[in-house]
Amino acid sequence: MSSTTKPTVPAPSSLPLAQLPDPSQLDNIKAQLDLVLLALEALAEIGSEAMLQAAIALNLDAVVADRVALWRLRQSSPLRKGQGGRKKLDVEEARALVLICCHLAKAHQELIRRAVTLLEQVTEQNREPHTVSLLGDYLDRFNNTYQERMEEGELVPTRDLTHLALKLLIDLLFYSAPNGSRRLWLALLDRTRIS
Repeated sequence: MSSTTKPTVPAPSSLPLAQLPDPSQLDNIKAQLDLVLLALEALAEIGSEAMLQAAIALNLDAVVADRVALWRLRQSSPLRKGQGGRKKLDVEEARALVLICCHLAKAHQELIRRAVTLLEQVTEQNREPHTVSLLGDYLDRFNNTYQERMEEGELVPTRDLTHLALKLLIDLLFYSAPNGSRRLWLALLDRTRIS
């Protein structure tokens, strides 16, 4: 017998915030969230439709109502090419994107685990990640998409993009965990602190 009860999902307000981030901190959060979504896109080959479905499942469709709203949120990243449609990201939208990222990571947790396991294996064997098809395909899609969408994408050395993609892959494993949204949120806040 199947249940029609919707699973309990965390509300954006459940993500702690001691004080509101300033505009430069929000810019950093926007950039980091866009990169996490880019990594998910490249690994799981998902697009805006999956992100919108996640928003509906999480009751966040008021924040991310359609493809245009999602595009504007993603386009708010300071790393992105072009100024068209750029929008300031507010804290509630950032929290909503965190929940969407983690929902998608959890949905693709098996794939993420397999990719991280393969990465561990090739590292132990002193082999390049590109030599394994799953990792090679992920890295190619990540690099191509980054170069296509980001302002200085074509100027970033492939080695640096590969390092970023692999770091994000490992991060996705943590974000796919039961407390992943809290981990991602705290990591975003921590990365924006000015020392």
